[in-house]
Amino acid sequence: MAGMVYRFCIIFLLSLLFVAGCSDEEQHKAKNKAKKVEITTVVRRPIGVTRIISGTLEAIEIVEIFNQEQGRILQIPYYEGDSVEKDAVLVALDGSLIQAQLDKASASLKQARLDLKRQNRLIKNKLTSEDELARAKTKVDETAAEVNLLKTRLAHTRVRAPFAGVISNRYKSPGDVVPLHSHILTLIAPHSLKARFHVSEILLSHLEKGAPVSLRIDALGDKLHPARILRVHPVVDPLSRQGIVEAKLDPVPDGAVPGQLARLYLATETTPLRTIPLAALRHNPQGEYVFRVDAQDKTRITHVKTGLQLSGRVEILDGLQVGDKVITRGLAGLRDGKKVQVVSQVQTSSTPLVAKPMTVQPQAQTP
Repeated sequence: MAGMVYRFCIIFLLSLLFVAGCSDEEQHKAKNKAKKVEITTVVRRPIGVTRIISGTLEAIEIVEIFNQEQGRILQIPYYEGDSVEKDAVLVALDGSLIQAQLDKASASLKQARLDLKRQNRLIKNKLTSEDELARAKTKVDETAAEVNLLKTRLAHTRVRAPFAGVISNRYKSPGDVVPLHSHILTLIAPHSLKARFHVSEILLSHLEKGAPVSLRIDALGDKLHPARILRVHPVVDPLSRQGIVEAKLDPVPDGAVPGQLARLYLATETTPLRTIPLAALRHNPQGEYVFRVDAQDKTRITHVKTGLQLSGRVEILDGLQVGDKVITRGLAGLRDGKKVQVVSQVQTSSTPLVAKPMTVQPQAQTP
């Protein structure tokens, strides 16, 4: 009986050793088995993006009406919202004093011309000198210049519209006495509107004068209105790193007026950026990293510095070069030096990526 028990124990121990050996062998094989992964290649390509930027409609033609003569306002017939024709009298000042001075100067000019005629007759008979004749001519010229000056000043008492437009602001009323260069009215051309907005310096180099853009005016609904870039300002704000771009509505839709909120749809491409899929990016306490696949098909943890994130891709500023292979799928359980088997590779091209529309709010300007 004891012998049978002894033989049973021996058999049981041998079975355990066999099972343990098989388990260790399987674990060793599993450990050395290549993990299946999907990779992609680091490429350099532009990113096409439509940005929605808020701005404000402004009149392209706007004139602040100032007086060039002081005096009392006799007439100012127009109010805010009134339409005026070109050369219409916007402001009439009291010019009676200038008119009196003009009448006096005109009489003096008439007398000076008579004196000059008399001197011309006398000089023929040698009854006067050349100096007297010269003084008579100078008197005529001086008096004529004074008459012209007073006529100009009298014309300035009537302020006329430089173009057909609409009065947007009125600051004075009939009877007010205004000193020189007082702001009396503001005139705008409502049929010529633009929108001003701030754009990142990254996109400025891709914008050209005359390029088409779309503009939506909230007060007029969801319809997009055609516009063209009127100008790109040459200076970038050193604090916000943004530049000013102006777009002109062409044509101006009915109901559009200066001051309305406008949203510009700006479709542009960035400069070519070194990018990888965002899914390949990992994080640890040391920062951002990816699993790069080397020439021996082994993983290498590579820390990177990233930039823009657009259209499901992230810009690589440092850590990777164009052509490097990084893992995008099969990341679970990976470690540095792990053998991998590439089962698929995401193909990338140099054609621009198209990102979803991005809404950009204007930044407050630093005074």
